[in-house]
Amino acid sequence: MQKENDQVGGDEESKEERTQHATEGTVSKRIRENTPSPQRGNTPQASPPKFVSVEELMETAKGVSNMVLAHEIIVNSDFQVKPAAPPEGSLEHKVKEIMHKAFWECLEAQLTDEPQTYGHLIKLLAEIKETLLSFVMPLNVRLRTQIEEVLDLPLIQQQAEKGAVDIGQLSQFIVMTMGSQCAPCRDEDIRKLKEITEIVPLLKAIFSVMDLMKVDMANFALTSLRPHLMQQSVEYERSKFQEFVEKQPNALDFTEKWLEDTVRSLRETDGSTAASSDPPAPLSAVNVHNKAYIRLLKWDHASDPFPETILMDQVRFQEMYLEAERLVLLSSVLLIIYTTTGEAISGLPGLMDTLKNTVSALLADMNTPSFDAEEALATIGERMCVELSKCLSQHGYSPYAPDRRSILKGQISATILPGNTIRKLMESRVQNYLLASLDSNQHNAPPPLPGGLAPVSKEVKELGVRFSRLVNFNKLVFSPFYQKIFSKVLTSEESPGAET
Repeated sequence: MQKENDQVGGDEESKEERTQHATEGTVSKRIRENTPSPQRGNTPQASPPKFVSVEELMETAKGVSNMVLAHEIIVNSDFQVKPAAPPEGSLEHKVKEIMHKAFWECLEAQLTDEPQTYGHLIKLLAEIKETLLSFVMPLNVRLRTQIEEVLDLPLIQQQAEKGAVDIGQLSQFIVMTMGSQCAPCRDEDIRKLKEITEIVPLLKAIFSVMDLMKVDMANFALTSLRPHLMQQSVEYERSKFQEFVEKQPNALDFTEKWLEDTVRSLRETDGSTAASSDPPAPLSAVNVHNKAYIRLLKWDHASDPFPETILMDQVRFQEMYLEAERLVLLSSVLLIIYTTTGEAISGLPGLMDTLKNTVSALLADMNTPSFDAEEALATIGERMCVELSKCLSQHGYSPYAPDRRSILKGQISATILPGNTIRKLMESRVQNYLLASLDSNQHNAPPPLPGGLAPVSKEVKELGVRFSRLVNFNKLVFSPFYQKIFSKVLTSEESPGAET
């Protein structure tokens, strides 16, 4: 088994190295893609070049990859360790499969030959013993002592020399101990172990279940440590990013441009709405900052480089944008239905849920390349007319007239247009709710829901929680960098204010 362990350990080590190199490569690639170059449009003014050694760059890349991993653990509540497995059909998978097959065949030969030999079995039991002890809490002295006594390797070696090893009894103890320490999700696996009667298949299955239990233990430890990691992660990410800033020229150029463009946009908006004789109102850094995060939900990821301080969460902002777009379209369709149909369907129990579920099902693939929005909205219009006619008839109203059907289907199909009045209204209300969620915290009640969003209230509120948590964590980490930028982009009359 030691030979196998060496091979498996080497596989895992090489896999870990490849994973780390891949992570560093990805980070380095994203850094390169988001670093200013003369060929890009809208390039911020570059700082004087700063030369660093290859060793410094490699160390920085390693620090950034570690920061990405720590950030993922904190902000992704679903982050879990997964069993390491080489891709099916890969050379690594084939080699590992051959080595494992050879080991188990050798073990079976040792146990069936005459006389029997137990060299491989002793090594297996040693590894099993070490793994079982790793599952047991340190304070559980009784069970640890029991494992030491039953899996007493010198005693088992002596018994093996005399041919008196009771492998079946040892296996039963091992399975029983695993059952007492496993997560509830492994109970079925333990039950299946108890049904295996042949020694080699049982030992092989024991190792498979133990590998799963190791992953379970790692995820349990991760969940337990997450609150403590949260306390340290802000300083950790900030210090790692500071190291990156010191070694990477122009490391905050796109962040500065992001905030400068937000200030410019707000000033233009204020200038167009205020009277010409009135001086523009001073801009607050907090308000500017919050509006800047809202802009990330409409970002042109294909042509506009993402701010460096948000780069690790770019995919999350993309996902939230897509979710917001779906909710805007869903709420727009439902608002059209109720305003077009009128009081006849107002307050009918269960109707809103039925209509919402139907529309949601037809918009389920909205964010896929194959989605045909025009066709989907036409289908929604037809289905809504059928549902509403049936509902009106059941409650004693006249069925939908042809002209009303035509109006409803036309208004629903028109929501595909970006300039559609209802769609723009619902988009504005969703964004206003997300903006208001940044001003609230866990000690305050959530902001009131704007009108028209009641049918999607649950989804909008969940999106607001995710959005505000991500933004507020980003503010905590990068507040010193943002304060320096605001001191530049805001005039002396417009005090930057304190970030929260």
